[in-house]
Amino acid sequence: MGEKLTIAHWSEDDQPREKLRDKGPEALSNAELLAILIGSGTPGTSAVELMQTVLNSCKNNLNTLGKMTIRELMAFKGIGEAKAITILAACELGKRRQMETPEERPDLGTATRIYNHMHPVLQDLDVEEFWLLLMNQDYRLIKKMRIAHGGITEVAVDIRIIMREAVLNNATILAVCHNHPSGSLRPSQADNNITTSLQQACSVMRIKFLDHVIITDGSYFSYHESGRL
Repeated sequence: MGEKLTIAHWSEDDQPREKLRDKGPEALSNAELLAILIGSGTPGTSAVELMQTVLNSCKNNLNTLGKMTIRELMAFKGIGEAKAITILAACELGKRRQMETPEERPDLGTATRIYNHMHPVLQDLDVEEFWLLLMNQDYRLIKKMRIAHGGITEVAVDIRIIMREAVLNNATILAVCHNHPSGSLRPSQADNNITTSLQQACSVMRIKFLDHVIITDGSYFSYHESGRL
């Protein structure tokens, strides 16, 4: 008897993992997505073909597939207990996702909203941290990430990393913020230099630089509200 036909042995055009990586999950059929989970078929039958057989028995309905028992799935040659459990776990996750409401993306269109969102993150720190806030065209947060920890200088805050993250996340608007543990709201020369560099980089990349907000425990300074952006 020959070896199992694993996904690693498939031709490059037929490998669903690579297809998902290169084209996104929506490009894959249900059988291809399930094949990624089970990993292998049987001699002469690929994982995709095996899952096509299973889906055909369910009239290609994932809801029906999720109602099958472990024993029913194990009736198909090539599906053992571990694969049957994996398939049902995936179906259950899909069902639970349907039951949950989408995560609300906060609106960070003003300095006050940026402060309210980031103050809990920064209020108790005894060192400076510099954060990037990436937004869509409606000022809804796409992603936030810490760029630097410790002394905030142009060396520590790499403008190239900020612009790369904005492009990779399809952000059209960005803002940055950092804390002053001393409680001072006065921008330092380093703060001014970073703001100027970011403004120039965003102009080149045609990304809106909304604000640079300095946060203390109880107040904030906004370059935008101060007319410096």
